[in-house]
Amino acid sequence: MPYTVAVRMLCDFTARRGDLDLRFTPSPSAQEGIAGHQLVAARRGPLYETEISLQGAFGDLNVRGRADGYDPQAKRLEEIKTHRGDLAKQPANHRHLHWAQLKVYGWLLCESRGLDEIELSLVYFDIASQQETAFTETHTAQALREFFEARCLEFSAWAAQEGAHRASRDEALASLAFPHPAFRTGQRELAEAVYKGAATGRCVMAQAPTGIGKTMGTVFAMLKAAKPHGLDKVFYLTAKSTGRQLALDAAAAVRRGRAAFPLRVIELVARDKACEHRDKACHGDSCPLAKGFYARLPGARQECVASGFMDGPALREVALKHGVCPYYLGQEVTRWSDLVVGDYNYWFDGSAMLYAMTMGSEWTVGVLVDEAHNLIERARAMYSASITQADLRALRSNAPAPVKPALDKFNRAWGALRKLREEGGGALDALPSAFLTSLRQAGAALESHLAEAAPGAADGGVQQFYFDILAFQRLAESLGPHSVIEWSEDALARGKPAATLRIQNLIPAPFLKPRFAAARTVTLFSATLSPPRYYIDMLGAPDTTAWIDVASPFSADQLEVQVVSRISTRFAHRQRSAAPISKLIAAQFDARPGNYLAFFSSFDYLDMVAAEFQREHPAIPMWTQARGMDERARNGFLERFAPGGAGVGFAVLGGSFGEGIDLRGDRLVGAFVATLGLPQVNARNEQLKDCLEGVFGSGYDYTYLYPGIQKVVQAAGRVIRTQEDKGIVYLIDDRFARPAVRELLPAWWRV
Repeated sequence: MPYTVAVRMLCDFTARRGDLDLRFTPSPSAQEGIAGHQLVAARRGPLYETEISLQGAFGDLNVRGRADGYDPQAKRLEEIKTHRGDLAKQPANHRHLHWAQLKVYGWLLCESRGLDEIELSLVYFDIASQQETAFTETHTAQALREFFEARCLEFSAWAAQEGAHRASRDEALASLAFPHPAFRTGQRELAEAVYKGAATGRCVMAQAPTGIGKTMGTVFAMLKAAKPHGLDKVFYLTAKSTGRQLALDAAAAVRRGRAAFPLRVIELVARDKACEHRDKACHGDSCPLAKGFYARLPGARQECVASGFMDGPALREVALKHGVCPYYLGQEVTRWSDLVVGDYNYWFDGSAMLYAMTMGSEWTVGVLVDEAHNLIERARAMYSASITQADLRALRSNAPAPVKPALDKFNRAWGALRKLREEGGGALDALPSAFLTSLRQAGAALESHLAEAAPGAADGGVQQFYFDILAFQRLAESLGPHSVIEWSEDALARGKPAATLRIQNLIPAPFLKPRFAAARTVTLFSATLSPPRYYIDMLGAPDTTAWIDVASPFSADQLEVQVVSRISTRFAHRQRSAAPISKLIAAQFDARPGNYLAFFSSFDYLDMVAAEFQREHPAIPMWTQARGMDERARNGFLERFAPGGAGVGFAVLGGSFGEGIDLRGDRLVGAFVATLGLPQVNARNEQLKDCLEGVFGSGYDYTYLYPGIQKVVQAAGRVIRTQEDKGIVYLIDDRFARPAVRELLPAWWRV
């Protein structure tokens, strides 16, 4: 059966040798890499060709790719690799891989143009110095053909296996039946929307209530779309580990009861959680799981794909059995999996692994984004960065002599920036070129120091400050209306003023648009995605995005919603609101004893009302969310909501217990939401409001109202989880009676 593979994938599979080696090798960003390639091409003559599409065949194997550049006059094919620092530090197996890629491209070009001989040039372009280092060899077409065929022959058994897997996978998915006796109310409607999105190549935004089985509905539909619409992979992305488990459970249900069902599933686990030897560096001289990694990888990879279901624990078990790193085994197995479950950052972050793999391998993918209302804040964090003057000075005091001049210059630039800010009335609309130059020079000096340091000798603080500078520099170079510059003075350090400088992203859309464009279809789904225009604008989803508001399976008879307009929860009124809120909670508890959750806008507000409640109603069991609760403490809080129990839990709106928890039946019979959920009025939010007003004309709503009501609806959604549940929700504030607020509440609520 014919099988197509990218040149890079072919060489990764067949030409990697030796240890996993991730010693400090500063790497350019994707944007820097593109710019580097363009600069090298611009230095060539007018006949120089770039991005040459090539393909060739070996038996049933079709190999394709894009060569970087070709000079037809010199008959020279170039493979351009951008880098930072001393090439002498480059691991030998990296260079071996680069030559393999260039030789494969060399044969494909010789074949397509009838060349008997060609000059191959491996060009390394240093982003910092903009200098080229070229390694050149001349090869006959016959020698390159033999090299190509040897690579293909080594890959052919795997290709045959993968081709057979893809055929059986597509056949199985085409005939796949829904794994439950029937769809729940609303679940079929959601599944149809996901399928149509894949069919038409559009993005979908689905507001779907809790309890309809969103995870199963979306996973099933996207898998059904795989064969007819050519999906190579399905990515299921979540904000929390609980969401990952639901997706894994859905995948297990699809596979259950079907002998050897040909669907490969993998869960991506964060590097810091997957690492087995946190005290060791990622190279063969330090970590035993990196030593000889590529020699042991084939056996581990084969066992993973044969199993077909690799959640975190299963992947770790296979990795340790074969003596390889679990994290990097997971990256490899991802290439050969059908359904990949992981965090948002694997697709949306600036250095996202799944996005890079998709672009490099030219996959056609369908992306599912769970609890998508969280993506705005998560993406803002992905595209924000900060550096501190105190860290700079601490580093300067012990820095090696070659680094100190650049750090001193950078420190002086901070002083000049402080003066400029004061002269401008406290605002910074841009960073002056002198500051950016000193920033780049400090980064380059640290980079040279780290690249030249002996393995394991580099100080962790030096390396972290370098990464902070690099992240800040990359965002500074793309600064636009989507982000602002923030300056905050820290406590005096040794009698000198110190500051933190932050580039804070406000509108993630410009950074996320390429991620939507790279997928055939993206479905964003959540119980709270209203109004759709807000999420489309903020996330950069295409204007052609289809919107669906799935009808709730719940009835108004299940949930009593009461607006308590006599109590104001505005900041100025909170002190006097404590007693009436406490009395309201106690009265409801006396009328119907059971488990309740009471939500407040801050820990200070929570503590105030909780103290009042404990003082006035000591006989009612109560427990409170604390600042910085670890997983054990959070589990302890939830365990208090026992079936048949009675008491009141006090929690912060938008926190750990405001969404993503499932307290079915009488584990939770009611909730009190003592706030509109509006974000604090502070300098950043006011700046955000002004920015959004200028861009979208809806500054207040986009900054305060929509994010606030989203938290309220999520918190209230903890009460009704199944069609058998009944409960009550109190919305405490007169503003809940306003029409503009009421229209943002779920349509099935009878307020």
